[in-house]
Amino acid sequence: MTVDQGLQVCGALLLLVAYGLAQARVLEPDAYSYLLLNLAGSALLAVLAWRGEQWGFLLLEGVWALVALWGLGRRLRGRVSRA
Repeated sequence: MTVDQGLQVCGALLLLVAYGLAQARVLEPDAYSYLLLNLAGSALLAVLAWRGEQWGFLLLEGVWALVALWGLGRRLRGRVSRA
C-alpha cells in the first residue's frame, strides 16, 4: 500500500465513522465531532483527488468539505435549529 492509498483509507474511515455513528444515533448531524470528522475526511480526500487529477472525485469531496465547513460555521455562530 502506498502512502496515498493509506491516506485515502484514513479519509474514507473518518467519513464512514461519522456516518455510522450518526446512523446509530450516537452523534447528531450538527455535533462538532460529526462535522469535524466529515470536514477532515472529505478535505483529505479532496486534496488527494486534486493531486491525482481525479476531477469528479475532487468535485464530490470538495463540495462535501465545503458543506461540512458551512455546517461547522453555522454551529459556531449558534445558528443550529433542532427539529
